[in-house]
Amino acid sequence: MNPSFAPALQAAHSAAAAQHYPQGALYVVATPIGNLADITLRALHVLHLADSIACEDTRHTQTLLHAYGIDKPMGALLAVHQHNEAQAAELVLQRLQQGQRVAYVSDAGTPGVSDPGSRLVAAVQAQGLRCIPLPGASSVTTALSIAGTITPSAGVEGFVFAGFLPAKGAERTAAIQLLQQEARCTLLLEAPHRIQELAQALACLGPRRVTLGRELSKQFEEVTTHAAEDLPAWLAGASQRAKGEFVVVLHPTALHANPDHGTQVLRLLLQELPTKSAVKLAAQITGASRNMLYEAALQMKSQD
Repeated sequence: MNPSFAPALQAAHSAAAAQHYPQGALYVVATPIGNLADITLRALHVLHLADSIACEDTRHTQTLLHAYGIDKPMGALLAVHQHNEAQAAELVLQRLQQGQRVAYVSDAGTPGVSDPGSRLVAAVQAQGLRCIPLPGASSVTTALSIAGTITPSAGVEGFVFAGFLPAKGAERTAAIQLLQQEARCTLLLEAPHRIQELAQALACLGPRRVTLGRELSKQFEEVTTHAAEDLPAWLAGASQRAKGEFVVVLHPTALHANPDHGTQVLRLLLQELPTKSAVKLAAQITGASRNMLYEAALQMKSQD
């Protein structure tokens, strides 16, 4: 156990023990994306309480648990990863049906977003069993919170999570072409051995701003923003810049938004929905500015 976390485990039990934790439920637990101190008190309590822990890598999770002073026999840890998720779900279901509390963790962050977990959750829900989320660290929301991209002045609202692009070939080319047409803020994930290749591919976006989050929450965390066309040169400027895990945030652009298309969609939606709902949905569908669409809706209403 890391002695620094002894008070945290005690605090976790004091703060979270009063809550009811039903048996026969799957607890989907977010774990730190790098900094061990980012664990939540409720996560510590549930990991200690759980009869079984399903995880991507049993060795990695055992190391994580030991750091927090949580001891589990190896038989309590079940490997559930992207290569066996469907089959391993059956073992998890058996334990849940026996009344066990089963926690599921990925190697880092929130399960089921980019990491495995979605199939397991779907299988549990299909059997009418309960899934309980324990929110916490996520590389997606961490990067988004410091990119400064979700602002009214951007002209488009919301964001798109694209995750890892296809590794190569026609599928990757097609994915890059779709990014060129997407006006909203878009988040990508990339591994260090492919980040330079991704930067070369994104250079076609020209002056569009891109924020790179490298090694988020870790000792050598780095966050930097550049024009897409400048990314390859920046990465090549120092060898350490290509090391670590990356979150890539493409800033929104109104270049491809079509106001006429937005108002056309809005007009149709106003026939069935209240103004506020119609404006929100039209903005999500077309990427047009919500403020612009709201003004257009008021004009349409006044002409009726």
